[in-house]
Amino acid sequence: MRYWLLLLTGFGFAVAGGTVTITYLNLVPAGLTWIEFMIFIRTRLECYLFPTGILMITIALILMED
Repeated sequence: MRYWLLLLTGFGFAVAGGTVTITYLNLVPAGLTWIEFMIFIRTRLECYLFPTGILMITIALILMED
């Protein structure tokens, strides 16, 4: 049951982080270059939810196989 909770929490984090990152892509047509966009994304804490969620999902799936 713990692994399912980890999986679902990771899925929620990945969805939230991915949605925020895609939303911030609207800044590129507004005049930001890709380098400035990457620097901006790196400074936003909520954008780190996506890789954290992917890591949690991976860990949960690996531990579920046992």
